[in-house]
Amino acid sequence: MSNVQLLSESVVLTRLDKAIGWARKYSIFPYPFATACCAMEYMSLSMSPYDIDRFGALLPRFSPRQADLLMVIGTVNHKLAPVLKRVYEQMAEPKWVMAFGACAASGGFYDNYATVQGIDRIVPVDVYVAGCPPRPEAVLDGLMELQSRIAQQRHPLGSGV
Repeated sequence: MSNVQLLSESVVLTRLDKAIGWARKYSIFPYPFATACCAMEYMSLSMSPYDIDRFGALLPRFSPRQADLLMVIGTVNHKLAPVLKRVYEQMAEPKWVMAFGACAASGGFYDNYATVQGIDRIVPVDVYVAGCPPRPEAVLDGLMELQSRIAQQRHPLGSGV
């Protein structure tokens, strides 16, 4: 057996930023910004049939400063929009946003003067989860899509921004 074969069977070689991306995608700290009925579907994600913990994203954070995934769950009205913006600004980098459900993504069936017609008018959105309310499987699909994007991003190794 050659040295190259022996090395390839016993050692994993990777770039450091790829290793950081792999680790980061399995350690997501969500901040649920729950405002409406979709919150019921969010709660079901922690139950055994769906088990969001196996994706490394179970324990919600109760401070945006401790979170890196902002899950906007439900309707956002114009009065609440500045609060959402402030929560997003309080999060440390890197940070991601999930629009959870039709109301967060597009205003849903609330096409009126009081409702924001999609949170992407307030904060940048990384992944959209469709549905009214979205099925837990759809949320897990959105989370896996986000994990794939996180793993493929460049992860700077320096401490500066």
